Amino acid sequence: MITAQEKKRIQTEFQEKMDYDELLNCMRCGFCLPSCPTYIESGYDEAHSPRGRIALMKAVVDGDIEPDEDVKRSLDMCLGCRACEPVCPSGVKYGHLLEQARDIIYQNHQLSTSTKAIRNIAFTGLFPNQSRMRTLTGLLGFYQRSGLQKAARRTGLMKFLPENLRTMEQVLPEVPSLKQLKNRPDHLPSLIPQKKKIAFFSGCLMDSMFMSTNDATMKLLQYAGCEIVIPDSQACCGALHGHSGEKQQAKELARRNIAAFEASGADHIITNAGGCGAFLTDYDHLLKDDPEWAPRAAAFAAKIKDISSVLTELEFDKLPLELPEQIITYQDSCHLKNVQKTFLEPRQLLQSIAGGQYKEMKDADRCCGSAGIYNIVESEMSMQILDYKMEQVQDTMAKTIVTANPGCLLQMKLGIEREGLTESMRAVHIVDLLLEAYEYAREPVGS
Repeated sequence: MITAQEKKRIQTEFQEKMDYDELLNCMRCGFCLPSCPTYIESGYDEAHSPRGRIALMKAVVDGDIEPDEDVKRSLDMCLGCRACEPVCPSGVKYGHLLEQARDIIYQNHQLSTSTKAIRNIAFTGLFPNQSRMRTLTGLLGFYQRSGLQKAARRTGLMKFLPENLRTMEQVLPEVPSLKQLKNRPDHLPSLIPQKKKIAFFSGCLMDSMFMSTNDATMKLLQYAGCEIVIPDSQACCGALHGHSGEKQQAKELARRNIAAFEASGADHIITNAGGCGAFLTDYDHLLKDDPEWAPRAAAFAAKIKDISSVLTELEFDKLPLELPEQIITYQDSCHLKNVQKTFLEPRQLLQSIAGGQYKEMKDADRCCGSAGIYNIVESEMSMQILDYKMEQVQDTMAKTIVTANPGCLLQMKLGIEREGLTESMRAVHIVDLLLEAYEYAREPVGS
């Protein structure tokens, strides 16, 4: 419950810090409504639409309403997918407004002791510290390989977890050992005559839980003609912090990353996670009020490219790529499409695979319901959105669902598990599928 004192503080900060001109840019035209998953899945509740949320923010600034639990609930329910931005005729930067509002609310609202402790562990103790991320992931790997996982499932201990967490535990990737996690490269040469020098943003989850996908990414870049620099002082991108009302911590991580990559001398900074890439491209906005860091942030953001963009630029799709015959479909990463504007490149790469019949799914660009930790904290709405997504997937008759973001990948695996399709369908990251196709095309005949 938000107290009267907290409401007063929140309202004051809304008036002082919210971008009022941006709020006024919203014409209330409603073009955003059909693109908003929470508006649709809530039964067309205006409070769960971009237009409605902007109206609530403006009403708080104008003093027409108090920043009560209903306002907070409306903002918390938003996926932050930013699908409203490309269709907005006024170009409203809804994502920036959402982050501003959440930051104000969470910094001025007294959280419960348990919630505060969990947020402190995650946002301060874990994600900014790659060594701790690797240690935690190493423990998960030990749990998977030691027999503890089988024992927990066999004895029924997993029943004590909520259903969505039980299913999530089943779809977690097999993670490497702690020794493998610590033995990471900082430089890799091109495997053909060099075309580009790139720096690789390895990320926190991507370089721990999804380390094999990072390895596949670097192999593809080497095959495409890239020298790769991987700065070891880089940190978490800060997306989870920025989206969850921890803006100051997000700024600190941004400064660390900018400093880490400035000396790389790279043509581009490459990412393989749509959510990370989108937040990295927003560093110029995040640090716009910092005279020292604003120009450095703009230079950094201008170099960010998704792996699919650089691979198509280097004509990787012209190389021999092949897979056993199968139908392939693609689930857009919201932030890759809506923020980085990368839409055609993944499809171009997938359509170039011999043996793969690419089939576009209906509403491929509608959010899958993952949205960082949304599928944990807003499980009911997340599963509603996922159920719709799986209907569209099954209509394609696809064997392989391709994604470009770790959260989307886990969410689609969760959907496959929930629908009982594990024997007939798989979900993979695009770089893992491309490496599979590259190596399959080079296998000796009859091997």
